[in-house]
Amino acid sequence: MLVRKFLYLLLFILLQGCSGIMPNLGVSNGKLAVCPDSPNCVSSQAQAEDKHYIEPIELKGSNVDAHDKVVAVLESLKRVKVVVNEADYIHAEFTSAIFRFVDDVEFLISEERGGEVVIDIRSASRVGHSDFGVNRKRMEAIRSKLQE
Repeated sequence: MLVRKFLYLLLFILLQGCSGIMPNLGVSNGKLAVCPDSPNCVSSQAQAEDKHYIEPIELKGSNVDAHDKVVAVLESLKRVKVVVNEADYIHAEFTSAIFRFVDDVEFLISEERGGEVVIDIRSASRVGHSDFGVNRKRMEAIRSKLQE
């Protein structure tokens, strides 16, 4: 009986992971979507005192160089699908290994200024409440790879 309940719970969790609805993403008036109240989202466009805030990524070079570096890093990672690949905006889907949860990751490449490019970033889980810091860790790992 206990095993059956566990299997039902596991099945429910798996189905929840697959049923995440596509959130409203993209750029509107030069801004990425605002993070929801849940702690499973980080954004460089959140207010600095907000729990969702993460520093934007700064790279030396041109917008084209920054774009190409972001795409190259994404292509080097596992379980990533680039959904939108525009000159100033990139949207990728990261899928977790076990439960197949999808996280949406966005990059908004700003204008080049003095040989530096600022990339606003956002990473959010489609389902659930907490992500145990996965989105923040992912974006910091991407930042490190971009700055190598």
